Amino acid sequence: MSVSYRQPGVVLTDRRFTVPLDHADPGGETIELYAREAVAGDKADRDLPWLLYLQGGPGFGANRFIGKPAWLGRALKEYRVLLLDQRGTGASTPANRQTLPLRGGPARQADHLTRFRADSIVLDCEAIRPQVTGGAPWTVLGQSFGGFCTVAYLSLAPEGLATALITGGLPSLDAHADDVYRAAYPRIERKVAAHYARYPQDVERARRIADHLLTHDVVLPNGYRFTVEAFQSLGIMLGAGEGSHRLHFVLEDAFVRTPGGHELSDAFQEQVQGLLSFAANPLYAVIHEAIYAQDARPTNWSAERVRAEFPRFDAAKALAGDEPLLFTGETIHPWMFDCDPALRPLRETAGLLAARTDWTPLYDPARLAANEVPVAAAVYHDDMYVDTGHALATARAVRGLRTWVTDEFEHDGVRAGGPRVLDRLLALARDEA
Repeated sequence: MSVSYRQPGVVLTDRRFTVPLDHADPGGETIELYAREAVAGDKADRDLPWLLYLQGGPGFGANRFIGKPAWLGRALKEYRVLLLDQRGTGASTPANRQTLPLRGGPARQADHLTRFRADSIVLDCEAIRPQVTGGAPWTVLGQSFGGFCTVAYLSLAPEGLATALITGGLPSLDAHADDVYRAAYPRIERKVAAHYARYPQDVERARRIADHLLTHDVVLPNGYRFTVEAFQSLGIMLGAGEGSHRLHFVLEDAFVRTPGGHELSDAFQEQVQGLLSFAANPLYAVIHEAIYAQDARPTNWSAERVRAEFPRFDAAKALAGDEPLLFTGETIHPWMFDCDPALRPLRETAGLLAARTDWTPLYDPARLAANEVPVAAAVYHDDMYVDTGHALATARAVRGLRTWVTDEFEHDGVRAGGPRVLDRLLALARDEA
């Protein structure tokens, strides 16, 4: 039974749906999906078109908004919005170290998680759409990985879409994970250089922290083994609009003087463990590289292997000379499954996924080339998470797709730009811009 309640200016309704675990076996095991319906308080009784929001990730539940912030306020002017927790995330039959053992051992868990990619998410959306819209097509807004899912939607079930809007989420249609990371590391290095240009004092601060971690065994209060590689991974923050500033504040007071000498402060460790832990979204780490897998080639810990091709990211070598420490970005590594208590029980499962060779295609180039759904995409000029070159190549491959290429925002532009970003995309999709 659905439950409705109010927040300032908005009426929210909790919705739950039952869908097949494996859409190829509709009579088999089922899982539950959770979504939150939102409608403007003064439009709650109106018959409005629907907008489905697909969150970035993978592995993140939909935003838990309070009121009508960011893009949501603009969307609620003309839509009912469905904020979907994609399968395995949020309240949608979560998949994590606590629940996955119910499937059996690592091999069974890995088999299970092959059904948590964009293709299954799209089929979930199509399964619930008749219950939500009465069968009418809906508009989809896909952010980041949600954009990957939207391109898969255009490939698998375009009849379900009235309009497709994508922000920072045009995937390569055919790149292997190795290609993705070979393009990523130079972008990450540019972001790090820009950070140090903005905050030159952070060069020495980062080197000092890295040197401490290379010479000390540090375990954070939550049990996370804080290595220099883990410290470097804080660079993932640099892909967001405020990320450079946030990283600067993390670094500025890392040490405190104690009777035994200078140590990493409790305050610093508390911040860092919250930034590094995957406890809230373990699927991000476990299936991250699998979102790029589409053929018989295993991903085989792609980000870790490709990193070796960029020796400037080696912390020990940087500290042995006078080079600045390079942070890393949106990359997943096998050592994370040793360091993070939330991931340790899933290390073998993740390894089996990395070795898998039976991946199926997520996108249909022929169908995309014949696309008839209005599509608009925001492409961020030097997006750290999604390669601009890959994104524009895909834009050219989707018939009728219109792009807005901008350097005004980073990857989180739909949050930072809010109504303006959604306005621009809707205008492009409607051929009004």
